[in-house]
Amino acid sequence: MARALEAAESASPVEAVEAVTRELGLALDATRVSFLIADLSGRALVRLAHIRIDPSEGAVVVPLGPDERRDLEESATVVPFDGGPAEQAVRSQEVRVIAPGSRPAGSDGPGQWEVLAPVTQRGEVIGLLELILPEEPPADSVEEIARFAHLLAFVVIANRRHTDLYEWGQRTRPLSLSAEIQHRLLPGPQTCEAGAFTLAGWLEPAAAIAGDTFDFSLARDALHLSLTDAMGHGVGAALAATLCVGSLRNARNEGAALLEQVGATNQALLEHAAASGLEDFVTGLVGRVDLRTGSLDLVNAAHVAPYLARGDHVSTVDLPVDLPLGLFEDTTYRASRITLTPGDRVVFVTDGMLERNAVGVDLSAAILATRALHPREAVRSLADRVLIATGQVLSDDATVLCLDWHGGHGQDRGSAHGADRLRVSRPLA
Repeated sequence: MARALEAAESASPVEAVEAVTRELGLALDATRVSFLIADLSGRALVRLAHIRIDPSEGAVVVPLGPDERRDLEESATVVPFDGGPAEQAVRSQEVRVIAPGSRPAGSDGPGQWEVLAPVTQRGEVIGLLELILPEEPPADSVEEIARFAHLLAFVVIANRRHTDLYEWGQRTRPLSLSAEIQHRLLPGPQTCEAGAFTLAGWLEPAAAIAGDTFDFSLARDALHLSLTDAMGHGVGAALAATLCVGSLRNARNEGAALLEQVGATNQALLEHAAASGLEDFVTGLVGRVDLRTGSLDLVNAAHVAPYLARGDHVSTVDLPVDLPLGLFEDTTYRASRITLTPGDRVVFVTDGMLERNAVGVDLSAAILATRALHPREAVRSLADRVLIATGQVLSDDATVLCLDWHGGHGQDRGSAHGADRLRVSRPLA
């Protein structure tokens, strides 16, 4: 571990992950070690760092073959989720050890073992660490690999602030300018596990970006969250969404209460509309969870009502509906309170999840059917159902934010190597 950290600090941010994985490979006599980063689609991994270790040559980076994507010296290869060991390791957050006879024939030679370890931090899947070993690793080595993969998550988080390499690897499809703006608005992690709750969000963009965003921030005794939908499409909608999210964050950072945050955002959108001559309004749900009591205060600015899954029942939450943000200066916004009980799941969606082409999706039934999934998988599963129903062509962004309430604020979560094993999704059949 010490050598790995020293290697990470000695190398440039572009080479930090390679330097760290090389140390592990040498320590375990691996013949190959790879880092696969989570693709932005959420439905694949991308092999980004790929190192062959030869005792006579040391560790050398090797090309990945004809299917790789290249940019100068960088290379990446997409590994789609197919229900196999890689997806199972991510889903279950458990290290997978694959015997030689169970591995597909490849270039690693006969008798090689494969180890897949999730690279995760607070439930956010960063990627996967893959090692090819000449012998079956003992249990203590498997545990060491799991700890090392968790360390690798911090190395990636720290170093991707300084380079575009990791994001380049994640982007398996080009982004438009409006999509770029929208992507930058989202919180850095899209999953957060804490003692009292688990939260995950997902945005499935339409071809013409439609201004959806979600955001969250954790305070000592409160969780702030929002799901918003700016009017229109393209860059105009992305700019309105930027102003909305920026204003909510600014007011929150100034210590404003929930209704003050909403009022300040309404005013900011109004002033921009007056200066630009544009009518930029935003619908949304803006909330605050008191982590000590489990009370969720919500403001509904002309948005789709959230869903509450409690036990085996799913219902929409009856909230008073106020006007969209940015329409009228004298709008008075109201907050409604929901008292959460342990085991509750609250699902927030934008109207893209309910578009007319997706009428075949019973969202309440889908929420109930995905109750056993970790919110990280649940939000993608819900988005997948809408994608399937629309033939993969969305006319509006489809966005989901899922909050699981566990209660017991102040208690430590049962974390092992970056994930709470009691909250993971069941392995695929």
